[in-house]
Amino acid sequence: MICLTKLNGNKFTLNAIYIEEIQSFPDTTITLTNGHKFFVKESEAEVVNLVTAYYQSIKLLGTDKKMEA
Repeated sequence: MICLTKLNGNKFTLNAIYIEEIQSFPDTTITLTNGHKFFVKESEAEVVNLVTAYYQSIKLLGTDKKMEA
C-alpha cells in the first residue's frame, strides 16, 4: 500500500497492485485496472518510486544491486 495526497489535500492509501497506468497531464493521474482514476499531488516519478519500494517490500520485485552498495 502507498500513501498519496489528493489534489484537495486529503491523504489516502492505495493498493499499488491495482495500478495500471501513471500519467502527468500536468496533474499526476493514476488509473487502476478497474478504470477508476485518482488525481494526486505527488509527481509521476514520486509515485513510481513509492510503487517500486512497495513492490520490493512485498518481494514482488528484486532489489537493484546499485541501491545496495
